[in-house]
Amino acid sequence: MSDDDDAAFSLDSVFTEAPRPPTPPATTAIYTRENEDIDDDDWHEVHIRLVGSHPLWGHYLWNASRAFAAFLDQNPALYRGRCVLELGAGGGLPGLVAALNGAHKAVLTDYPDKELLENLESNVKTNIPESAGRVVVQGYIWGQPVEPLLAHAGGAGFDLIILSDLVFNHSQHDALLTTCERALSDSPSPDNPPCVLVFYTHHRPQYAARDLAFFARARARGWACAEVLTRRYPPMFPEDPGEEEVRATVHGWRLARAAR
Repeated sequence: MSDDDDAAFSLDSVFTEAPRPPTPPATTAIYTRENEDIDDDDWHEVHIRLVGSHPLWGHYLWNASRAFAAFLDQNPALYRGRCVLELGAGGGLPGLVAALNGAHKAVLTDYPDKELLENLESNVKTNIPESAGRVVVQGYIWGQPVEPLLAHAGGAGFDLIILSDLVFNHSQHDALLTTCERALSDSPSPDNPPCVLVFYTHHRPQYAARDLAFFARARARGWACAEVLTRRYPPMFPEDPGEEEVRATVHGWRLARAAR
């Protein structure tokens, strides 16, 4: 075989790889405040930069996140002057609303992926440029030790924990609950006790029972669970299978430590 033949019979010619499509560019979604009782000097919009594409679904502003933002805006007593933790924050809209409305500290976490965390940092700088450490972005894997998170809350725990559209991760229910158990404050507050808010949509109606198993697990682990909101939005993916009414509805639940 000649040198020319060797060159023609290269591995590149045998194991060809189709050109990879370029990563889509980042997009921006705008959340417009729904609260009618606001002054001209108050904030009116939150601009959420979303990564162009990501296997952890950080490239969408989910309906649950929008519903969460509106709920928090209407219920500032839950967190004003207190410490807030958001798990699986994505673009960070609910946590940013809490910070804009006077949370003492807002810690926005997501999987420790450089692209996701840098995007979260960008959203903090865009919407709260004067945050001065009041809003913290940190990588975190559910179920892992919470001490690095608690350090931002003075070691005493968080008064509100935000879970926005996370219960579809069925294999992670116990890990999420473990983090909530370890990170929620034990401070007694009869009028406004620390709580976890869980908002979600049944994106795959055929697995709705598996989504709801999160709350069965929570009750078995000593949480009191109550639904506090249902709200309909246009479905995010109209072409998806399953009953549209189910895919279009956001549910919000409140979890608190059961009375002992």
